[in-house]
Amino acid sequence: MGQTHQKEQNDPEINVKALQDMYKKFVTECPSGVLFIHEFKRFFAIDPTGEVSEYAESMFRAFDKNGDNTIDFLEFVAALNLVFRGDLEHKLRWSFKVYDKDGNGHVDRTELRAIIDSIYHLKKTSKREQEGMQLSVNEVCERILKTVDVDGDGHITLEEFIEGAQGDPWIMDMLQLDMNPYGWVLEQRRKSAHF
Repeated sequence: MGQTHQKEQNDPEINVKALQDMYKKFVTECPSGVLFIHEFKRFFAIDPTGEVSEYAESMFRAFDKNGDNTIDFLEFVAALNLVFRGDLEHKLRWSFKVYDKDGNGHVDRTELRAIIDSIYHLKKTSKREQEGMQLSVNEVCERILKTVDVDGDGHITLEEFIEGAQGDPWIMDMLQLDMNPYGWVLEQRRKSAHF
């Protein structure tokens, strides 16, 4: 039994205790059983007008599977579980969904610039300085578009995004923040516990 317990602690799955803690906080913050965008931000102690606000809104849209502008607990856990346990392609698909703000199936220059700007703010806030941050947001966007937008139409499709990201270590490094939204959520929970 002790070996099983030890294995569970090292297994990259959401453990029962963490799930129970999430549920308790979820029902305390949202007795109605759903999260609206303003509650989602409050849930993770995010300033609604702060630098990470836009990233939180993108995450909210990605979590809202049925598009009803709310997140129920099952959507919340399903999204975390998919991203946390999924393979690289699943994580890239999730990241693409976060980037594709209008949900039209491609990421344009404006969407890319907005999300890279948010990532820069998040990395500065979390002290995650990266080599890529030496470039301006516009330079990063241009480099990503040049590498990933194979047909040069100014739009990145899901297929271009997955292939381009997997084929370029620098792009993968720039996207590392998005590759672990579960870690971001846990970090926000820890921060909010101190308030």
